[in-house]
Amino acid sequence: MVKPIRKAVFPVAGLGTRFLPATKALPKEMLPIVDKPLIQYAVEEAQEAGIEEFIFVTGRAKTAIEDHFDHSIELEHVLIERGKVESLHSVTDWMPAPGHISYTRQQEPLGLGHAVWCARNFVTDEPFAVLLADDLILGKPGCLKQMVEAHRKIGGSLLAIEEVPVEHTDKYGILDVNSDKGGLLAVRGVVEKPAPADAPSQLAIIGRYILEPLVLTILEHQERGAGNEIQLTDAIAKTIGILPVNGFRFQGRRFDCGSKVGYLQANIAFALERDDMGDRVRKMLQEFA
Repeated sequence: MVKPIRKAVFPVAGLGTRFLPATKALPKEMLPIVDKPLIQYAVEEAQEAGIEEFIFVTGRAKTAIEDHFDHSIELEHVLIERGKVESLHSVTDWMPAPGHISYTRQQEPLGLGHAVWCARNFVTDEPFAVLLADDLILGKPGCLKQMVEAHRKIGGSLLAIEEVPVEHTDKYGILDVNSDKGGLLAVRGVVEKPAPADAPSQLAIIGRYILEPLVLTILEHQERGAGNEIQLTDAIAKTIGILPVNGFRFQGRRFDCGSKVGYLQANIAFALERDDMGDRVRKMLQEFA
């Protein structure tokens, strides 16, 4: 029987150096897409997928994230006094219930694998999701919900993938596949950030994972990989042959909000989807055509 996915890990300890000076005092995960921070989009995607427990792996100067997922009594009181009901709902309705959010620190920047391993005592022995807020996905249903529904049928580990230009393979974990059935791809190997000439494919893992707890056992060994970091991809590769590992083609458009151009694209795309501003944004864009 396939266990349900109840827990999600959000690695949010990165420094966000590509967005300096904006991220000098503001966590990159708090950068807004229109009027909501990146991390809120990730949490709402997880909620839609049925996630019950939200585990944040934070670092220094990330208290703004904790504050965002808490009540602001003063603000809420002012909104109530002024009759701003819609604004009040916008800051309260999406928050997970008390006791469903946990925080742990990644004291050293040792890589994504290390960040996920830091959440091990919260995950325990269940399959779990990992969401990277930098990868913002516009799709209905959300990417993680699509993955959870697929996982319910096949179990094992599931990795969201998309095809990237061959010259970009050195920025991603790249799949080597046995079979491609359209939506699902049976994985026989994973290579972290291969040079274009060495890449087994152009199928890149992006920031959505469903993982079996065996990955955490492997990460316990703290083995270093590309960039002298503890790579999540390397740990996933070592589970292949022990349990099923599949790539998953999701329905939707992914924006790399870790890059400035991708971040701007996401703001435009999400604004165009909004009933309250889509038409005005289209008109505004025509001025730049």
